[in-house]
Amino acid sequence: MISKENLALGMQKLIEIGPKLTGSKGQNDFCKYIKEEIRNMGLEIWTDPFYFERWNEKAHTLSVENEDGTAESIAVSSVHPYSGETPDEGVTAELIYLNHIDKMIKAEGKIVVIKIEDLGKIHSEVAFDKRSAYPEDTVMPAFYNGPVATAMVKCLAEGALKLLKPAGAVFVWDGIPDAAVEGQYMPFIQDYLDLPVLWVNETEGKKLIAAAKEGKTAHMLLTADKTPYTYTETFYTMLRGTIPGECVIVNTHTDGPNAIEENGPIALLELIRNLKDQPLRRTHIFLFTTGHFRLPKFKDIRTGSFQSASRWLAQHRNLWDGKGDHLKCVANLAIEHLGCMEWTVKDGEYVSTGLPEVEMVYTGNKFMDDLYINTIKEHRTIVRSMTLKGHNLLHFGEGQNFFTMGIPGICLVPGPYYLCVESETMEKEKFNQDLMTEQTDTFLRLLCSFEETETSAFGKSDDYSFVFAKSVSGGEGFRPGHFTKKLMRKIKQ
Repeated sequence: MISKENLALGMQKLIEIGPKLTGSKGQNDFCKYIKEEIRNMGLEIWTDPFYFERWNEKAHTLSVENEDGTAESIAVSSVHPYSGETPDEGVTAELIYLNHIDKMIKAEGKIVVIKIEDLGKIHSEVAFDKRSAYPEDTVMPAFYNGPVATAMVKCLAEGALKLLKPAGAVFVWDGIPDAAVEGQYMPFIQDYLDLPVLWVNETEGKKLIAAAKEGKTAHMLLTADKTPYTYTETFYTMLRGTIPGECVIVNTHTDGPNAIEENGPIALLELIRNLKDQPLRRTHIFLFTTGHFRLPKFKDIRTGSFQSASRWLAQHRNLWDGKGDHLKCVANLAIEHLGCMEWTVKDGEYVSTGLPEVEMVYTGNKFMDDLYINTIKEHRTIVRSMTLKGHNLLHFGEGQNFFTMGIPGICLVPGPYYLCVESETMEKEKFNQDLMTEQTDTFLRLLCSFEETETSAFGKSDDYSFVFAKSVSGGEGFRPGHFTKKLMRKIKQ
């Protein structure tokens, strides 16, 4: 039986610890807590230590100089992680609004201002291909948008900024309410940029863009500590089964900026508590990885993915690939971001809907999809769930590593607007303990179902789908016939 009280105590500890960014004291303290809880159950832990250069912001300011010699302060919504640093005294330079290609040749030595527009025009079928939904009327937005998606896509080519040789850069959120972008730790998938970059919201951005058009000067400060050989760790524990050579892997990561990202380890602890004294047919491996928020230094593409578990998979093939006397992983559960309530934009305001966030759940094949949908139908009271295929080489979350290796999985990875926010509240006001309890119960029931499933029934994970997708928003989807109709409409226009 899943204990709501145990989960609540774990969440309380997580919130007390605070942000758990990769290699931080917060993450190390969180890992220490998780490992102590596992050892108190009498279980052995295996640890993989890692060392990397950590970047941590110390101070930042931004202001525009007026003609009368005064300075107007510009509020910064967040700092671009692993961007770069100014000198301790900051930099003072002319602003230039980079809205046309011809401005690029004039950017050297200046502070460039770049508008980052919300991804409101990219159809969700570019990223998602629906399998099922429960309740059946559950839908996701028709367009792929929000701060997380926008920063991930719009900042992919930001490394080219260095070629312009600016003194610094300011990214301006556009089309997303100010409250939704405050504290966004984004983007976190790029390598060190070596260029100081700040984020400002749309309101402050309008002031900055106006100042740039007038050719005004700004002062920018962004200092940071770069700490080489920073320690962090991946660790795992095992519950031994009686079937020789077979295992199930349950994974999550331990780093994140708030109470939602990442609370998966709290759920894994409760799963271990429930299973540790049960007779198990298959060995169960519970994996806690590091590096999700520093992927450039922790990915290992030899296992077909760039998530943090890719490094563990590359280093521990004996625990999953089934070759020779190696264990064969027959199924995977990836658990991330539990208890998310929905906050969205309505009439230009960032508000709570009072509903649970739509659960994005990747299911590796039809068998896994049917098993998941049937489980939540029978046992959930708080649920809005959409199951997905890996699509166009996209499979969000730490389950991707197993999917690309052909291991069928069920992978929970909701993506709320606030997923990557650093805040004093740790975003706990957007968390629902009852929802987390039901989600954890679902995964316990799935593990019990796995125990009763013959190996041949699991099969392999499907391949990625490409281009054509079933709509996640209740629309016509993206199929050959629909594609032709859309193309003809565009030609006519």
